[in-house]
Amino acid sequence: MLCRLTVENYALIEHLELDLDNRLNIVTGETGAGKSILLGALGLLLGAKNDGSAMKDNTRNCVVEGQFALEGLGLESLFEELDIDYEDETVIRRIITPAGKSRSYVNDIPVQLAQLKELGARLIDIHSQHQNQILSSEAFRRQAVDVVAGCGELLARYREEYDGWCEARKRLAELVESAAVARRDEEWVRFQADELTTAALKENEIEELEQEQAVLANADTISATLGEISASLDNEELGVLTALKRGETGLLHIKDSYRAGEELAMRVRSTLLELKDVAATIAADAERVESDPERLEWVDGRLATLYNLCRKHGVEGVGALISLRDKFCAQLNAITHSDEQIAALEEEVERLRLKASALADKLHKAREAAASIFSSEIGGRLTLLGMPEARFTVEVRAGEELRATGRDEVAFMFSANRTASPQPVERIASGGEISRMMLSLKALLAGRMKLPTIIFDEIDTGVSGRIADAMGEIIAELSRTMQVVNITHLPQVASKGEAHFVVYKENSRTDIKRLSAEERVVEIAKMLSGSQVSDAALSQARILLGAE
Repeated sequence: MLCRLTVENYALIEHLELDLDNRLNIVTGETGAGKSILLGALGLLLGAKNDGSAMKDNTRNCVVEGQFALEGLGLESLFEELDIDYEDETVIRRIITPAGKSRSYVNDIPVQLAQLKELGARLIDIHSQHQNQILSSEAFRRQAVDVVAGCGELLARYREEYDGWCEARKRLAELVESAAVARRDEEWVRFQADELTTAALKENEIEELEQEQAVLANADTISATLGEISASLDNEELGVLTALKRGETGLLHIKDSYRAGEELAMRVRSTLLELKDVAATIAADAERVESDPERLEWVDGRLATLYNLCRKHGVEGVGALISLRDKFCAQLNAITHSDEQIAALEEEVERLRLKASALADKLHKAREAAASIFSSEIGGRLTLLGMPEARFTVEVRAGEELRATGRDEVAFMFSANRTASPQPVERIASGGEISRMMLSLKALLAGRMKLPTIIFDEIDTGVSGRIADAMGEIIAELSRTMQVVNITHLPQVASKGEAHFVVYKENSRTDIKRLSAEERVVEIAKMLSGSQVSDAALSQARILLGAE
């Protein structure tokens, strides 16, 4: 329930505070006084987009704040879903900066606009005049029947199965298409896979072959060089190893008289051991490296093959070629087994379709059962609203194709008298008839939707006299179980309120005030007779208010 609304620097409103009653709040005022501006500010609070015209003063923020009493409304789970801290007394604030940026807060914690919009939809339902045309929306008609049927959980289960079915159909279509494309390219893919498989690729092969090629191409020079070095190191008379061995021995002989001799001998020994290892390696390589024209020719050919494959496929290295080979082989395997995969997925699609179809049948039965209740209750309210001859029926027609909401189409059929055949309500109902039907619909749905607050913006357009009084009674009845704010031009409706507010314009500024008992008599008298209030109008106003 909305306890207090504060608006600052919005359109023609400089500063406004409104403390609301928990039952029926009546809002009246002359045309152009700013009632629609008040609704616009409330829309901002509930998550509506800023159209850029919010500011009255472009040098300071526009602020709209609402204080809500939520205890006992069962909204804790919604707050948890939206990741917002719940409080029984919740304050929502929307700020629009002079730069046009929007900031939203719930209990002083910043929230995203999407969060605010979802929360706002559960706190207040605003019915404005243009919403009378919503009867032409099949989606609205179906949603209304679903509310009466109480099939929210069933609809959620159906939607889950329907989404799974749609996803499986999408995967099937993609698989069929890719298989068809693959079959067209099968010969080319097979050739690529065979060529790369035949190449017997090995990781790092190019690098290893390039090293071997360099050795084979220079085998004679390498062998001669290694032989010379080996001879210089290992010659028995003049080799470096022989000389170092002698040096080591000499140093050890003089170590007793030459203190550094032993240390130097050890260092020479270390060098000698390292050079012996070098000499052994060089000697082994000198014997291994030899000219082999046939091997060189094979290495050159193998490298040419690998280079050509890399160039052909626009890649670098054997690793990339191996990845391509695996890819082509996988494509071939998919082509070979695509019929099996398609058949398996077709079975899955049909299984999911049957599950979704079964739930769609349950939805249809629930909607059909609700349709009779819906028709009866709307018909009863239309009788109270001066249309005893009216016929209102709900038709639930099952189609062949599954859709996101089932397979049903819902039509509201209407005739103003019993002799005429009912037609779709959006085609034949007049403005006054539409207003009465929308009020009846809202009265039917409001309690079931468990909305804490509903706002009617001149829902009584197009009616007067006794019918206006009946509409007022229905609105007042609604306020016994929820908070109602009703903007009206009809004195019969205005007289039903627990609290009466008047919107007025003063010095080009919109303001609002709560009327005292006597002020209320005068306001309703003005609604009856115009700006010149007569004694008769005042008397009639007191009668409407039950004061006489």
